[in-house]
Amino acid sequence: MQKILPIATLALLFAAFAAHAQDVVRYKLPHSNFPISAAVEVPAGKSIVFLSGMVAPVIDPKAAKDSVAAYGDTKTQTIDALTAIQKQLQSMHMDMGDIVKMQAFLVGDEAHGGRMDFAGFMAGYTQFFGTKDQPKLPARSAIQVAALANPGFRVEIEVTAVRP
Repeated sequence: MQKILPIATLALLFAAFAAHAQDVVRYKLPHSNFPISAAVEVPAGKSIVFLSGMVAPVIDPKAAKDSVAAYGDTKTQTIDALTAIQKQLQSMHMDMGDIVKMQAFLVGDEAHGGRMDFAGFMAGYTQFFGTKDQPKLPARSAIQVAALANPGFRVEIEVTAVRP
């Protein structure tokens, strides 16, 4: 009986370690090379981190603070919001490859007939995801909204990440 207890304890510890050591699974979109995952599966035991929505900082301090000119077009705002997310994750010892879910809120653009500038968003997004250096793709939604907190904002992005 004395030998069985240590062996059973070791077996339980190994099982707990094996469960904790599982990786996040990203499911590809079938028959597509679009740079998002169809789904992302997070195994038990992983720490999930929810980042609040990020917007772009002012790029033109001379422009009115409630204007698009102050923050840039959709592509610029996407890059700047993702850069802010990247910095936040790095401060937490994580990186963009740890993102498993993204929600992008895009305001309609007058230059696109009031529709969101999805091409501009994708031009910024693909600088961070689906690259040779960062191939891990999040599950993602891109939603057109009527407005964001500041009339100059065209993009707000929130993400969920998993601590490695």
